[in-house]
Amino acid sequence: MSRSLIAGLAAAAALTTVAAAPAEAAPRPKITSDVVLPAPALADFEKGLVQDDRGVKLGGIGSGLYPAGRRGDYWMVTDRGPNGEPKVNGEKRRTFPVPEFAPAIVRVSVKNGKAAITRTITIKNADGTPITGLSNQSGHDEVPYGWDGQEELAYDPGGLDTEDIVPDGRGGFWLVDEYAPSLVHVGSDGRILTRYVPKGLGLKGAKYPVKETLPAVFATRQQNRGFEAVDVSRRENALYVAVQSPLANPDKKTGKASHTARVLRVDLRTGRPTGEWAHTMENVATFDPKAEQGDMKISALTVLSPGRLLLQERTDAVARLYTVDLRRATDLAGGPHDDPATRPSLESALPASVKPAKKELAVDLAAIPGLPGKIEGVTLLDPRTLVIANDNDFGLGTFGEDGRLIDSGVKSHLITIRLPRPLH
Repeated sequence: MSRSLIAGLAAAAALTTVAAAPAEAAPRPKITSDVVLPAPALADFEKGLVQDDRGVKLGGIGSGLYPAGRRGDYWMVTDRGPNGEPKVNGEKRRTFPVPEFAPAIVRVSVKNGKAAITRTITIKNADGTPITGLSNQSGHDEVPYGWDGQEELAYDPGGLDTEDIVPDGRGGFWLVDEYAPSLVHVGSDGRILTRYVPKGLGLKGAKYPVKETLPAVFATRQQNRGFEAVDVSRRENALYVAVQSPLANPDKKTGKASHTARVLRVDLRTGRPTGEWAHTMENVATFDPKAEQGDMKISALTVLSPGRLLLQERTDAVARLYTVDLRRATDLAGGPHDDPATRPSLESALPASVKPAKKELAVDLAAIPGLPGKIEGVTLLDPRTLVIANDNDFGLGTFGEDGRLIDSGVKSHLITIRLPRPLH
């Protein structure tokens, strides 16, 4: 018997008698900072504009998040403002308790564990008057009601349900909106320069330029599920945007059951698409068994490199980040799936000819203890430093008989997370 064979047998015997050393636990993401954001009364936040805030405080500013240059400073943006969905006479109605509220961009500074709002930019029409967050069009958007769901309010074609934010590099900003859905270019003073919407939308009456450059099929978005994620790719002179949920194409039932969302790349100069891809969302049965497939949403994305994204999928309770590679996926831009009349629709049956984007789990936010629900703002400071923010829905709970808010008690948080390994 050779020495090598004897040695091998001895080693094998040793393995059967000596217990293996326990493997070290894999390093996990760690929260390094958790600050609560300021929540002034809306009447103080928008003095002269909001007369009666019904007890509502500033919230919703975690809808978008982007570094503002100096360490600890961030650009954030509110959504359309406080809104609810009570049942009145057996039907759900979209309410606007403070209908004069103007969506706003805020600069938040974090220092010594405390956050302060250092600048507020009210979003405005081209003439400088503040916009509202009210529904745009009858038939396309929900009917807007007052605080108790009794009084029907007027539609506002210039209203925006703003979500994510990214600076344009010239002092202004790019925002996304859930109504049209739309991509909105805003100047440094908050005036809307251009709003890019789907072809055929026919939005009339806005007090700023509106251009129909986006694929017509995006107008089939589910209610309140338009664009919610945007980031810039400087090397491509482009923006990447994603719909919050699969399109209601051809109908709402299809959108609620579908796993196929869409990511769009848009030219910075023209607002026209230069790429479009299918993204397969997780099965809610394993992602969040307490939710339904229609609860799956995309609320944030970060461009890692041209064609590679860090993209968030979430329910209100569970959130995870995925690296998404679009480079070998089928480019749908300008093809038949941009036409809402194409059957079967992309959302109802992903054809064999369409290859969706490749994805891999990057950060399981749901596994980090202490994070709030409804995480919407996500940004990377560097490959190992992640910052997130939640949307607290302006603390909307219920309203008393006097029309004053009984606050939910949910706070807006800005949380910094150190990752165990870099994201590239």
